[in-house]
Amino acid sequence: MTKTKHKSLNMLGMAMRAGKLVTGDETVLKAVQQGKAKLVIVAGDASDNTKKKFRDKCTTYNVKLVEAFDRITLGDAIGKSERVLIGVTDSGFSKSIAQSLIEPTEVEYID
Repeated sequence: MTKTKHKSLNMLGMAMRAGKLVTGDETVLKAVQQGKAKLVIVAGDASDNTKKKFRDKCTTYNVKLVEAFDRITLGDAIGKSERVLIGVTDSGFSKSIAQSLIEPTEVEYID
C-alpha cells in the first residue's frame, strides 16, 4: 500500500468521525440526488451493476466518482463492517481524499 493511499484512508476515518460520510446504497444515492455528496467512492470489488448505477447517477448529478480499494479496506478505514459505497458530504474532505487518490507517486514511475 502506497503512502498516498494510506493518507486517503486516514482522511476517510477522520471524515467519518466528523460525521461527513454516508455509506450504503440508498443513503449514498439520496445524498447524490440531493446534491449533498461531493465525492462517491465505490469499492473495486463492488458488483458491475452497482458500479454502473453509481457511475450513471454521479454523471447525471455531476458528482465526482472514484473506484478505490476493496470493501474490507473501506469498511476498516471508517470503523465499520464491509462497505462498497461511501459518499463524502464535505467539500474539504472530498477534495483532499480525491487529491490523495489521484496524486501520482514517484513509486509508480519505477519499472
